[in-house]
Amino acid sequence: MTVKKAASLESEGKVVLPGDEVLRIPEHGQIRIGPGLQQQGSKIVATRPGVVRVAAGSKVWLDSRQRRYVPAEGESVVGVVIDRMGESFNVDINGPSTAALPLLAFEGATRRNRPNLRTGDLVYARVVVAHRDMEPELSCMDVHGTAAGFGPLEGGLPESVTTSHARRLLSQPTPVLLRTLAGGLSFELVVGQNGRVWVNAPDTAATVAVANAIQQSEGLSEKQAATFAQELLNGLQATRAVKTE
Repeated sequence: MTVKKAASLESEGKVVLPGDEVLRIPEHGQIRIGPGLQQQGSKIVATRPGVVRVAAGSKVWLDSRQRRYVPAEGESVVGVVIDRMGESFNVDINGPSTAALPLLAFEGATRRNRPNLRTGDLVYARVVVAHRDMEPELSCMDVHGTAAGFGPLEGGLPESVTTSHARRLLSQPTPVLLRTLAGGLSFELVVGQNGRVWVNAPDTAATVAVANAIQQSEGLSEKQAATFAQELLNGLQATRAVKTE
């Protein structure tokens, strides 16, 4: 949801409860409202407990330690295919209901050339419709109609984290945990804002190590996360050294 931009965002970092006013809407500019907030007249209020966060000065949301995802348009998610119904796949995105992923919502898809997804397959997609009275709809294309990294996720290992931890993993600059791990391991990582991540590395041990590190690092400070990641790398290297002897 987009509304006129707030004059100031002094509320960033503030702890709020349901019904608390987060900011007022002035006359000029725009701001995107994320999960946990809704517009009521000339103000934005909280719909659940959490900490007010701001991204790049244009998006405001509530950071709360929850695992249930509230779909929001434009966000990226990692979903699990449940089944196929007619012209769409039903996808579990960790929300109040499943989401629909049309068979033609893939780059290059036609009625004769459709993706062959099966129950249990993972898919990285973008939320294109999110309304409380409608089933969410996904797409595996960006706004320009290209894949841009979206699509089926093959191999690898899925892991679940809280939605707030997922947003921290996506923050810029890249969190020190991921920078440290990348300094000693080669791996692919896809983080969904719905609290699901997908990790893929050249071998099973590295894949499991990275997935566990991501899940267990929640709540750690940057310094603690760096130490934790380095210890994990040292342990993995020691194990490999023993196996090669």
